[in-house]
Amino acid sequence: NNNNSNNNTDNKNNNSNHKASASDGGAIVTGMYVEGARWDANFMQLAESLPKVLFSPAPLIRLEPTDPANAKTFPAYECPLYRTPERKGVLATTGHSTNFVMELMIPSNKPQEHWVRRGVAFLLSLAD
Repeated sequence: NNNNSNNNTDNKNNNSNHKASASDGGAIVTGMYVEGARWDANFMQLAESLPKVLFSPAPLIRLEPTDPANAKTFPAYECPLYRTPERKGVLATTGHSTNFVMELMIPSNKPQEHWVRRGVAFLLSLAD
């Protein structure tokens, strides 16, 4: 992961009474969705989708600028974040689709390949 930011998840899905706060230089991101999996607030990690549910609410994510040498490590899925469910877009000079935003480190007790096979991604919008 080449991002210079660290993200933390809050177990209170999109709750207006949440206790998360942005630290200096950080931001709280709300209103995202998980495609192909769900957020388990009890275990605070990615979990299998519920039957017949393609999209589910994502947890609050706190993004903080972090020196990669000082970033916290934890078992996680390096999850792509897209603007919309349509993952294609114009190929940018970075080699990524213009629909691709960044990678998020989402806590998980399963290996990376498990979620990649399921096509799990975070989305900013459900509209194409």
